[in-house]
Amino acid sequence: MKSISPLVSVSTAKFPISNFTTTISCTISSLNFAAPPKKTSSKLAKTLSATPILDPITAPTATAASTSPKKVLVPIGFGTEEMEAVILADVLRRAGAEVTVASVEQQLEVEASGGTRLVADAFISACSAETFDLVALPGGMPGSARLRDCEILQKITSRQVEEKRLYGAISAAPAVTLLPWGLLKRKQTTCHPAFIDKIPSFRAVKTSTQVSGELTTSRGPGTSFEFAICLVEQLFGEPVASEIGELLLMNPADDDPKRQEFNEVGWSLDHTPQVLIPIANGSEEIEVVTLIDVLRRAKVNVVVASVEKSARVLASSGTKIVADKLISAISDSIYDLIILPGGTAGAERLHKSKVLKKLLKEQESAGRIFGAICSSPAVLQKQGLIKDKKTTAHPAVIDKLKDGVNDAQVVIDGKLITSQGLSTATQFALVIVTKLFGHARARSVAEGMHQRESDDRSNDAMYGHIVLRLIFVSSRLDAMQQSCSQVSILHNGLASRIKIIAFRASIKKSAALMHLRMDLVEHYRQ
Repeated sequence: MKSISPLVSVSTAKFPISNFTTTISCTISSLNFAAPPKKTSSKLAKTLSATPILDPITAPTATAASTSPKKVLVPIGFGTEEMEAVILADVLRRAGAEVTVASVEQQLEVEASGGTRLVADAFISACSAETFDLVALPGGMPGSARLRDCEILQKITSRQVEEKRLYGAISAAPAVTLLPWGLLKRKQTTCHPAFIDKIPSFRAVKTSTQVSGELTTSRGPGTSFEFAICLVEQLFGEPVASEIGELLLMNPADDDPKRQEFNEVGWSLDHTPQVLIPIANGSEEIEVVTLIDVLRRAKVNVVVASVEKSARVLASSGTKIVADKLISAISDSIYDLIILPGGTAGAERLHKSKVLKKLLKEQESAGRIFGAICSSPAVLQKQGLIKDKKTTAHPAVIDKLKDGVNDAQVVIDGKLITSQGLSTATQFALVIVTKLFGHARARSVAEGMHQRESDDRSNDAMYGHIVLRLIFVSSRLDAMQQSCSQVSILHNGLASRIKIIAFRASIKKSAALMHLRMDLVEHYRQ
């Protein structure tokens, strides 16, 4: 068995969430001394399904229920970043918001930046007279420009600002959409690094998520969960935000390895990987869209196939997705990798597909790669495809697996890969990219998604010698505190370790320094 540190850090918020009247920084939040959050009780888990089934608006989570649902507008256009749009809609619906995904185009079906085809709930013109508690703009190019050029959306958002109601934007949207509209005045703003130079330097900040009055901005796909949870807290309060974060699996224990690999084999190919992602009514849209987006960014040929009679499916939290093909049309095709997304109802419908069952059996017999996320590893088990294999799955499902691994977000066993689900979908997809192409390709994809400091060794190379010098040449507590400040910008997990040891050092300096020295040496050996 091989435990591997994560290649990249996908931004997830720590809970409880701090007061968002000030700058939010993932790096600083990673240094909290808070104990790992308690696991959701079985009673709560029954009340709050990990994957709401098909009607999230009429059946919000128990703690988020209110007499008057909060109304949220998420506009989309050609080239909108699909991860940002879908994560926003999904997370806010889980919290109990009534979310309208509105098209600024002449048709409801919109092709997003990564090629995913989404179907909006309404045209933006139908929303012009509505009053919203929040208007949240996803990014992406040319999606942000399409939003900018929509006069109706500009009027809706300007009215939102005038009436001091919440509004937000992520990735390119703060610079490309809100700035030309004049809606960033006197606001501290962050956005995707590729567009940060468009923001006036005295207002631009490089935090992952920034709250400035009624405005919330964020950096990109990799910070979408943090952005969405921040908006949930402002709409519903910290308890609801914390609860939704737990449902999304955003609270892994600090010492849990993100990835474990057993029976390691190579996955590299001499051609462009061909990947099949089957979907159904009730599939979890976050997982579907994240897998599609990340893999296509890595130049993988992804085919999305519906097991329904129609190419259009209704995902678990109400997002409508249009598949590339029907599963019947690819029954004789061969794929290098087949990945099943989760969602309770969706997984069951995937299991009932005779064509998919045939494809999976052939995949396993031929020694090709396959995998599943969230509740779908149970599908593989039912079909006898994971005998004597280590797997992981959603916490609600993992006890049903014979050799389930509880303490990892992603588990690889030979040519089988599984993951917990929801917020781990990005890490899941990046691990697939790593196995297919290597670390460099995965790192490039990750940087394009959020451009924040991570567990990447390239950052360690820049700052590691500073930390080591401070630790090795001094036994003073202030040196450790200075080290913590330096390392916090390069390695969240290590920074947490340093701060904990610095606290111990106030009682027993020499022993603490020895622990820290060993910790650093081991890290740089890796």
